Formats: sequence, C-alpha cells, structure tokens
Amino acid sequence: MDRFLSIEAFVRVAETGSFAEAARQLGVANSVVTTRVQQLEQFIDAPLFHRTTRHVRLSEVGETFYKECSELVSHLGELTDQMRQLRAAPTGKLRVQMLPGFAITHFGPILAEFTQKYPNILIDIIVNDRVVDPIEEGFDLAFQIFPPLSESLVERGLFPVRRLFCAAPVYVERHGTPRTPQELHAHTTALYAGYPSRNRWTFERGDQHIELELPGQVRSNSVHLLRDYALGGTGIVCLPTLVASADLVAGRLVPVLCDYTLTHFTFAAVFPATQRQTLKVRLLIDFISSRLGGVPYWDQPLIERGWVR
Repeated sequence: MDRFLSIEAFVRVAETGSFAEAARQLGVANSVVTTRVQQLEQFIDAPLFHRTTRHVRLSEVGETFYKECSELVSHLGELTDQMRQLRAAPTGKLRVQMLPGFAITHFGPILAEFTQKYPNILIDIIVNDRVVDPIEEGFDLAFQIFPPLSESLVERGLFPVRRLFCAAPVYVERHGTPRTPQELHAHTTALYAGYPSRNRWTFERGDQHIELELPGQVRSNSVHLLRDYALGGTGIVCLPTLVASADLVAGRLVPVLCDYTLTHFTFAAVFPATQRQTLKVRLLIDFISSRLGGVPYWDQPLIERGWVR
C-alpha cells in the first residue's frame, strides 16, 4: 500500500462525499479509490466511512482522522509546489469560477498579466454567478460574494463590493428622483437577483437605519443586462460600482439616493482548506489582491464625488 496515495484518496472522498467524484478529480478509476480507502481502513483497523447506496459520510474515527490528514495533504502539496518553484516556473492546471460582474471588463487585463508572468499555469475559468462548493464541483478556487457553503472551505476577502442606485438622465428628467428609499416604490426599479440579502434592502444615513422590501419590476442575474436596461432610460437600477462606475463618471448614468449608504458585500476567494498552501492558488489570489487591494480603481472617482463611501 502506498500510504500517501491512500490518505489522499480518503481526504478527497471525505471532502466530496463521493467515491466517484473523488476518482474523477484524482484522474483514476473508481475501483482505485475504493481499493486505496479499503487498504487504509485495514491498516488502521477501523472503518473511515459509513456507506449506504445513496450517501457516504465520515465515521467517528474518520472525522478525527480527516482533520489530521487534510493538513498533511495540504502541506505535502505546498512542499511539492515549493520544490517545483525552486527548479522551474509554477506549473499545473487551475480551475476557477468567477462572477460575471468582475470577470467582464476587470479580470481580463489582470489575467493577461498573470498568464504572461506564469505561462506554465493553465487556467480553466467558468464565468457564472452560481454559488458553488468548490470541493463538490472540482474547482480549485471560486470568487464570490456569498459566504462559503461549508466549514471545510477557506475564505479570503479581496475588496468591498459597493452598490449604488442609478438611472439614465432622461429617466430623471421625466420622472424625478426619489428623495427617500421608501419613494423607490413609486418608481420602476430593476434589481440584481443574486445578492445575499435577496429582496431585503438596508439603507443608512447618519443615525437612520432603514430596511425595506423591494421586489423590483425587473429582476435578473445579470448586472450587465441591468446596466443596459438603465441606460435605456426605463427605470432606476441598483448596480455594483464595479459595473456602473464608468457610466456614472461619463454622465450616462446619474446616482440616485447617494445620501444613503447601502450595505457592502465582500468579493472573496473561496477554496478548499487543502488548497490553502497550494502555490498556484496562492499566486492568483495574491496577484488579484496586489492589483485591487485597498480602494479599487473603479470606486476612487465615485468616492471623490461623494457618491459612495
């Protein structure tokens, strides 16, 4: 028995909850993973999983063993990457999920610079706004604004996601602007459906704290579609500043209710704990952070104008 391969197979099954998915991620046959886990169970003389036809879950011994083994696999992966780095450029495949709001417009230039610096890292990027468990779906890394789905995931915040209600000048000329958040109910609104707060909106101004339900006449999971809708002069839209900033600065959109502050979200990198020290994961996270840490460039002109805080 190769003890490390058996431990690696055990950790992957524990994280995915599936022998078949663990085999897919490791690039081996299902039977290989099954054999490796069985050999490990025989070696420690205890069952590591409770198995049924539909579920695989850790036994009491397995839970204790997993806590130690996950760190072992992570540290060995880090050591291997460090040795590779000493001898050559970082290599390997990196499978990433990215929110469209950031991927479109902002991530492309960063990605171009990153791939030029690390040409031997192959990056597979899936762009959508689903909230995923990277372990279950085989991602090395996910960038999202929702908290991690499980305790076995690590979150590293990168920058705040500020939001602002805005409209085209022609809409404001025709319909006026709301003076309070409650007056939004009298306007046509279009809202992003993927915020963690759902239909609940929180506004703050000084000591005021206003919460209201705002379902919106139009709802979409595409902030870029909502931006285009706003540019058409049909309604008031709440957009993340990373999408709206250029149009606001150019005057194609105007801010609404900018005396009030909407709650911020955090754009974060989410990844399995076993990837904590993986070189290629750390390199990409650090690279994005170095380019956008602090106040992102799209927020700077809006903060200077007093439109966001």
